[in-house]
Amino acid sequence: MTTGLPKELQGVVPGCKKALHLETLDKSKLGAPFFFVLAQSAERLFQGRFQESLGFATNVLDFCWEKLNTGHWKDVDICWREVFTFGSLFKAICQYGMRDRFNTMDAIKTCDLGLLMGAPVLDNILTRLVAVLQNSARGTTKRPQEQCSTPAVTSQVPKRPRTLILPVIDSERKVPRVHCPSLKSFLLNYMRKRQPVIIQSNMDHWPARNHRPWSLDYLRQIAGCRTVPVELGRRYTEETWSQALMTVDEFIDKYIVQKSSDVGYLAQHQLFDQIPELREDIRVPDYCCLGDGDEDDIVINAWFGPKGTVSPLHHDPQHNLLAQVVGSKYVRLYAEEVSDCVYPHEGHLLHNTSQVDVENPDLQQFPRFNSAPYLECTLEPGEMLYIPPRYWHYVRSLDVSFSVSFWWS
Repeated sequence: MTTGLPKELQGVVPGCKKALHLETLDKSKLGAPFFFVLAQSAERLFQGRFQESLGFATNVLDFCWEKLNTGHWKDVDICWREVFTFGSLFKAICQYGMRDRFNTMDAIKTCDLGLLMGAPVLDNILTRLVAVLQNSARGTTKRPQEQCSTPAVTSQVPKRPRTLILPVIDSERKVPRVHCPSLKSFLLNYMRKRQPVIIQSNMDHWPARNHRPWSLDYLRQIAGCRTVPVELGRRYTEETWSQALMTVDEFIDKYIVQKSSDVGYLAQHQLFDQIPELREDIRVPDYCCLGDGDEDDIVINAWFGPKGTVSPLHHDPQHNLLAQVVGSKYVRLYAEEVSDCVYPHEGHLLHNTSQVDVENPDLQQFPRFNSAPYLECTLEPGEMLYIPPRYWHYVRSLDVSFSVSFWWS
């Protein structure tokens, strides 16, 4: 029975409480009283009693929020993240059903919080629900009109004058560039040898680099109303560094367009899982198939920010292809063998991050750093940089920049 649900959502949301399969949740961990509150929210939702359902859903989310923010994230039981998703689902439907009190953007924000903090349930129902809500907010079911352009199209992101110091790349230290190596060549000459390399012309077929170029206007159209986590501060190693939730529109306005004195960076975020429309604009490089896992095991992250964003010198445990869609970045790389010369932080939390400010090192405090050999490059739009596992890398954006990283084992 679907009479209690808003008509526009009946093709996405299950038709009755039973179809939610709440009984699969771990009641022994949730507790009977809490599960009762969750069930009551669902019961009233399908009866169209949105005000009452919203009250129960809000209580569910408040209790789950405490669970999700106590201790380390990795130690949070999956059942609390699943319940947070259900609570977000119920709340978003109620908000949409009570449009005399809420607008559609409220429901979209609720879905995004569920996607960010929860765990997928019902075949990732929040992703499907938020797509319907977004189309409702746009007043159309069509994506922005495609542009007739060639693969050489520019980024269409306005470039400001480069007032930052531009690095001069040492010819003896520059990362080699190759044109679309074969899988065999990439495996034998770079991946197995743990050799960084810039791959050219391998992104020309991406819609984001071709007929749907990523401009600020395009990103606003596709994702402007979506809530994302933004890093605030120049480096994550600084005490003043923090994070905040805001919409993509708010992020662009404050940190890209208005030239805020603060630095905001949408960094290391799985944006393409959250917004599948953007995922359609990129392609997983074939080189990632040389790993041990399936394509579903590849972690795809977005890195979007103004010029001047910095990722301190650090290393990651997986293979990495850093694909530059918009803007340019300066990258410096140090092999794992010179780890002692880059002075990693002591302690577990930042053990993979150097204490050294790469472009302004304190050589009295870190004397060995100056003798460490390194490679460097300016990564240009349409290029992707292969970074081997545990290879130290420092990254600074030279323009408004959008990069996509692919991590695989």
